Amino acid sequence: MTKKVILILSILPTLLFGQKIPVLNPTLGIVIEKSIQGEMQHIKQMELCEEFWKDKGIISREDLPEHEKSIYDSCAEDLPEYWSINGIGCSWYCGGGQDSLSASSELSSQGKTKYSAANAHDLSYKTAWVEGVKGYGIGEYLIYHVQPTNPRITEIIIVNGYVKTDKTWKENSRVKQLKMYIDDKPYAILNLKDTKAEQHFKVEPIGISDRDDLDKLKEMPIWTMKFEIMEVYHGDKYDDTAITEIYFDGIDVH
Repeated sequence: MTKKVILILSILPTLLFGQKIPVLNPTLGIVIEKSIQGEMQHIKQMELCEEFWKDKGIISREDLPEHEKSIYDSCAEDLPEYWSINGIGCSWYCGGGQDSLSASSELSSQGKTKYSAANAHDLSYKTAWVEGVKGYGIGEYLIYHVQPTNPRITEIIIVNGYVKTDKTWKENSRVKQLKMYIDDKPYAILNLKDTKAEQHFKVEPIGISDRDDLDKLKEMPIWTMKFEIMEVYHGDKYDDTAITEIYFDGIDVH
């Protein structure tokens, strides 16, 4: 009898709500180790390189004295913006992007620091979306509004918490579990680790697959991806829950 009750309870959610939602676990990527001090050092390095090339112009490394070769090496390539997300370049994002981004709530600005939904997709580690309701933000969400011509998505990358500094990451709450929807239909549960590393979720292509007729594709409606907070890791100081970034990779670019 007990086994029958357990069996009924285990299948009840599927009977009531239809097919069970897949649960996805991430592969961890690079750990985000940024700081205001690091930004200042980066700026100084950029100024040093600017002065170096201004004085030297176009020159071969072999023509330099030994003490200047290390400067040449550190300045040989253009330095990326300190806070920018690595590896974007001319890749999937050259093919398009979401039309707009909105949130169920946003924490009020603190001076010049904003916590708007747009921060979750500005390709910067310095900013974050922070929900704006009392408590830990359970049920709050981000919605990505996507053009039909957008390349299909095969990977979702999430930077959890407010990674600008160790202090902001520890003091604010982070997401433990997100529920993802496509056009308001449940798509998957995303389990998130409590880490400053990028978290990569591989998915089957999301988007419009019939891409032969561009004019017809343009006439199709905008579709949406929604990410809803289900569970959190509590911050040391604040119950505000933050997400630094949710961005994507995919196909249909080249």
